[in-house]
Amino acid sequence: MTEHYPIGTAGQAWGEQERKTWLAQQQIQRSYRDLVLARLLEGIPGFARHQYGSLSVDPERYPLLAFTSEDWRDGAPCALITGGVHGYETSGVMGAVRFLTEHAQPYLSRMNLIVAPCISPWGFETVNRWNPAAIDPNRSFYADSPAEESAALMAFLADLNRQVDGHIDLHETTDTDATEFRPALAARDGKPLPSWEDIPDGFYLVGDARNPEPAFQRHIIQAVEQVTAIAPPDANGDIIGEPLAQHGVINYEVAALSLCAGVTGAPLNTTTEVYPDSPRVDAANCIRAQVTAIQAALDYLLSSG
Repeated sequence: MTEHYPIGTAGQAWGEQERKTWLAQQQIQRSYRDLVLARLLEGIPGFARHQYGSLSVDPERYPLLAFTSEDWRDGAPCALITGGVHGYETSGVMGAVRFLTEHAQPYLSRMNLIVAPCISPWGFETVNRWNPAAIDPNRSFYADSPAEESAALMAFLADLNRQVDGHIDLHETTDTDATEFRPALAARDGKPLPSWEDIPDGFYLVGDARNPEPAFQRHIIQAVEQVTAIAPPDANGDIIGEPLAQHGVINYEVAALSLCAGVTGAPLNTTTEVYPDSPRVDAANCIRAQVTAIQAALDYLLSSG
């Protein structure tokens, strides 16, 4: 038993047995087929559907799907929308699905879209941040990635060979980040648990520290704050331990951290973070916030092009 987590020995990184113990404790809690695939397999007008792989844990249960503009417009701006890199972050998946099925059509005549709604379907079903190998896909977007979810998306994008001008990666920060996933990470790596003040109570964005594009981030925040609360900084002026760059925005080294938001090197990129455990929101509001963020990002991309 570690100080923070019931698997492993304090100060020692997990070996194969600890990872097996962790995997044995994971349980299916919801259906990828019923909640995601059922809305996507019937076809979406204006989009071509691609199965770009499947997960080895159960290839039939976990096909990996992406959608691209059927009428590709050479010279038009291109945006990538990704959800479910962390499968437990529900509104990221459902926000991508909602946008694709209900809100994407007006954009198809003006730009090209690539949408991968649920990158980690096993994580979606088990409500998990990691994949079955106890690897975080959102720290694994690099060559020869050990996370098959990340490797499959990178291979698909490489095969498409399209320039991406904007990338919106949809995420959540939840109470379980503090109670489960960060303690598990510290135990897995045999490291001390870093501290945050509190889980941010509201929506925020993570920009790219190397290319922050503050006007782009501000445009999204201004749109989203019309539908949900923007997270305030903690007593130290931080959000999740990072200094505030502007209202509702922090910046990460997305490429150095091998985050999904940096996978294409798009000049405009952002990671959304919704707080679904706030008493001020419900599931519908969280999904609406994600869709609003996508629309604001696409509108900015179109206006700046």
